[in-house]
Amino acid sequence: MSEEMTPETAALPVYSRAQLALRNGQDRDEIWVAYLGIIYDVTHSRLWRNGKHYEHWAGQDLTDELPDAPHNAEVFSRLQKIGRLQK
Repeated sequence: MSEEMTPETAALPVYSRAQLALRNGQDRDEIWVAYLGIIYDVTHSRLWRNGKHYEHWAGQDLTDELPDAPHNAEVFSRLQKIGRLQK
């Protein structure tokens, strides 16, 4: 499953899972998460300090974890899209 491709998302750079994993709040200054094939920057979110948000860790695809979260996918609409996750 992935987000519907729009001109905005098609123009985003593509990153591998290994590149995403480095943005885990420990290895680099950036803190990223992916959802439905889109990578979001959560670096400045107080909820993702040190790369952790409750039992979720940054630097990975959170698509399969959303059903267990106390919120819905709407939360991603507030975050900056910075890339696409390589298939």
